[in-house]
Amino acid sequence: MSESFSLSSLNEAQRDAVSTLDGPVLILAGAGTGKTRTVTCRIAHMLKKGIAPQNVLAVTFTNKSAVEMRERVCAMVDKKAGKLLTVCTFHSLCVRILREGIDKLGYKKNFTIYAGSDQVGLVKQLIVRKGGKDLNLDAMQVLSMISKNKNEGLAPDYHADDLVAEIAKAYEAELRTQNAVDFDDLMVLAERLLREHEDVRAVLQDKYRYITVDEFQDTNGLQMKLLKQLVGKPFNICVVGDDDQSIYGWRGADVTNILQFEKHYPNPKVILLEVNYRSSAAVLHVANSLIKNNIGRREKELKPHHPGGEKLRIISMPGDEEEAEFIAEEIMERHRVNKKPWEDFAVLFRTNQQSRNLEAAMRAFDIPYRVVGAQSFFDKKEVRDVMAYLQMFYNPLSDVPLLRILNAPPRGIGQGSILLITEASREREMSVWEAMANEEVLAELSTKVKKSVIAFTDLVTETRHRLLDQNNRENMGDVLKEFLETIDFGGWVQRSCKTDNEKEKRAEGIHDVVDYLRDASRQGKTLSQFLDRMALQEDRNDDDIEKQKGVCLITLHASKGLEFPIVYLVGLENGILPHKRSQAEGTVDEERRLLYVGITRAQDEMTMTYCSYRSKYGERVHCESSIFIKELDFEHITEHDYEDIMGAEASEEEQESFFSSLNDMLDDDED
Repeated sequence: MSESFSLSSLNEAQRDAVSTLDGPVLILAGAGTGKTRTVTCRIAHMLKKGIAPQNVLAVTFTNKSAVEMRERVCAMVDKKAGKLLTVCTFHSLCVRILREGIDKLGYKKNFTIYAGSDQVGLVKQLIVRKGGKDLNLDAMQVLSMISKNKNEGLAPDYHADDLVAEIAKAYEAELRTQNAVDFDDLMVLAERLLREHEDVRAVLQDKYRYITVDEFQDTNGLQMKLLKQLVGKPFNICVVGDDDQSIYGWRGADVTNILQFEKHYPNPKVILLEVNYRSSAAVLHVANSLIKNNIGRREKELKPHHPGGEKLRIISMPGDEEEAEFIAEEIMERHRVNKKPWEDFAVLFRTNQQSRNLEAAMRAFDIPYRVVGAQSFFDKKEVRDVMAYLQMFYNPLSDVPLLRILNAPPRGIGQGSILLITEASREREMSVWEAMANEEVLAELSTKVKKSVIAFTDLVTETRHRLLDQNNRENMGDVLKEFLETIDFGGWVQRSCKTDNEKEKRAEGIHDVVDYLRDASRQGKTLSQFLDRMALQEDRNDDDIEKQKGVCLITLHASKGLEFPIVYLVGLENGILPHKRSQAEGTVDEERRLLYVGITRAQDEMTMTYCSYRSKYGERVHCESSIFIKELDFEHITEHDYEDIMGAEASEEEQESFFSSLNDMLDDDED
């Protein structure tokens, strides 16, 4: 056992959590209370007590969390034992389950996973096919409805009008025809497989005898059902979470899973982690005063490890432009005078629209910044195209990836010919790939197009054989690189770029996919395993925010799990926080939890602002301060008015700092 793990290094509640290994355990881990350390130490302690690593399963919500958890545990235990642990996301776990037993549900084991643009592309096709194009039907809204229904255990077309219901049914039929599943199917089918097949359930319950679930407050009803199938007697399940940080109800999270844990697993050991190692006592006092207004929560209170701390500020602003300018100017001053690194500062906001003025102000003051939520690597067109080629090589019968790249780059198979082939495949009830090899279909094409189709299918068949041949020692990345060069994919992408910078970035995207595949091949992974791993990159927050440079502009939702020395929380107004929809939807409690999460991101200093008006569509709209402000205990809060701050004379200390920094700047110029 590594010296990095010692029971004596933990506080009393943490030691209790680490030492309690048998039966159901509920660890209520407040913000900043050392949750990750406690969980990883607990898993390491299991191995120290002789529990076989292959019998241990830890489930997280993001790929980043899974990697971090595994690395931390491996640092405490024998590396061989650490590698035998199963640490993964819910979706990754379901892929493992289905790869072994999906055939029992009527699917082939080489199923394809549809995610992101694959799903959107398929639904867009169906909208056109079903006559919904002229109605401006949004593919994302249709997918959202299908996803919501699946997660709630309903039919995909439930509560839909006739056209949307028809599209939803056709979407499911197309997936099944192409031996494909989407992300929601991974959960639905894995739960169904375990529920309907006792032999599969028994094997997995015997394998995973000790199960840990992180961020349990974010689980939905379907995930809870899956866990109930996985966890057999004596119910050695440990769930870790905080109902006060349950902020994802809008995407299906069910806070009652953690509030009513006893209903699922009777007589659990409940352990409270309340000592906060992140924030000052002042910050925690304000956060506690807010969250206690939520009814039905589990009683707990964050207790400071660090006493004292500066009082929090609440500043009333005239408008959102002044709000943004004030924050940018103050950050600039703190950086210049107090030498605070840009990375010490974070500006938190409720909605994406609020970032526009903040970004403009940062640019005006020449402040480096990063906005969390930039386009994902896996959403870039050139990356999606290369991935579509790989999906086609693995499963040519899947129409969506094939149709995506059939004319990318152009190869003499125009849209008219593609439409003819597609319609022919539908009439003959076969895949597009099968239609492209069908003599009757080929006979309907011109000689030139027919030659192009045959040349393409021959090249794909040859490349596919090289990629899938288990006896072939060629590196898959090298095979892909050769294929892309043969079809001049990189050249085609470059020709569509408008600037050298764009050319460079898009070339990097292509090279990155080739390199990822090359690395996977060196590790002995198959194309199927590589595609599974890529498809499971659904987590849009996996970018390592802490390693990025500049002031962090971030939504409240994305800020969960992060911490910053100095935090500005803007837009504390009714209609923004709480959001205008929350009153009608009965989710004001969740909005309060969202503000609580925001406050507890601050380590040392916190400033909250609200405006008298905001600019919307070119007009000034009057704003009212948030109802949440009245719920705060002002013992550790000072109130300020923008006009008073801007009109106040500079203090002697501020003047000295100004002239001192001015002299420094002059000295720098002389150098």
